[in-house]
Amino acid sequence: MKSVRTNLLIFILTFGVFGILNTEMGVIGIMPLIADDFNVSITKAGLIVSLFALAVAISGPTLPLLFSGMNRKKVMLLVLGIFFLGNVVSAITSNFTILLIARVVPAFFHPIYVSLAFTVAAASVSKEDAPKAVSKVFIGVSAGMVLGVPITSVIANATSLGMAMLFFAIVNAVVFIATLLFVPSMPVGEKLSYGAQLSVLKRSITWHSIAAVIFMNGAVFGVYSYLSEYLENITMMSWNTISLMLLIYGGANIVGNILAGKLLTKNAIKSVVIFPFALGAIYLILFFLGRFSVPMYLIILLWGILAGIGANINQYWITSTAPEAPEFANGIFLTSTNLGTTIGATVCGLFISRLGTQYVVFGGILFLILSSVSIFLRNSVYNPTKHS
Repeated sequence: MKSVRTNLLIFILTFGVFGILNTEMGVIGIMPLIADDFNVSITKAGLIVSLFALAVAISGPTLPLLFSGMNRKKVMLLVLGIFFLGNVVSAITSNFTILLIARVVPAFFHPIYVSLAFTVAAASVSKEDAPKAVSKVFIGVSAGMVLGVPITSVIANATSLGMAMLFFAIVNAVVFIATLLFVPSMPVGEKLSYGAQLSVLKRSITWHSIAAVIFMNGAVFGVYSYLSEYLENITMMSWNTISLMLLIYGGANIVGNILAGKLLTKNAIKSVVIFPFALGAIYLILFFLGRFSVPMYLIILLWGILAGIGANINQYWITSTAPEAPEFANGIFLTSTNLGTTIGATVCGLFISRLGTQYVVFGGILFLILSSVSIFLRNSVYNPTKHS
């Protein structure tokens, strides 16, 4: 009976994380529609991704700590309620400024739920089974970041932009009800001191890792944020085909998550070092063959797999620097990745506005070069064998 309750709890947490991440990243698939519907440029429409990510980056290390002393069930219900209301407003507004506000406000509460989901999942099982429980919740993160994009695109294409936004709200509402009915009250016992967790920021390895993750995630999502725009204007694909391509990318991303576990277990450092070069090669191929539909299927497949591997690399690269403070490390991880998304989407948007959509890949390559430098600097000051 306890096993059933634990599995149900982890499933609710996983679905909840899917809803939170889907709200953040699902709009990528409908970016051109948002630009047309609100009569703004595609670069300005990109603010709904970059500002959301910036809010998460700001609140990542702080708000989870501030709410750490409250009943975890109440905190999760609070966050889900805020996301539900924000998505309802996004679905019915016709004003772009209100749309931005309705997305940015919930974004500040994003790290609270995600960090709690990891913590609660780990605490619901034995210490030995904690990694398995956390990995299941991480599926929700991956699914929300990639599968939500094609799903939202299909809904918008079949119905309307407002219905696509309402889809986010429906997911949040379902999780809110499930949490209210099936998640037990979870008052916090012993609270970790802020000073003990903040002390990890005194290490140079932490800052090298943060820089690398910002640049790696900027390289992935800076280009990916404009994938629909690229497929529409460069590859000249229809919206139905674009939805299929986004679905292929999402499925490939899940495959990448599976492969990443094996790669990081076998040789973590080598996997991290190779990643920027592998993704850079894909971006160069995309630049030269992106106009042709047939090669794009293979490019999107390989790109999705690498992006899935990259997401796991990012978490490993941060959490491995502070194993004694996992909650704070997860907050830093969320901040770093979302800051990378913000900077990446902004810089790649500038490449589009100045040079054209096809040149968005050079923004990604720029970030990959910077990530390689950061990875080299971390490896030069930290010997994994010595500190194992």
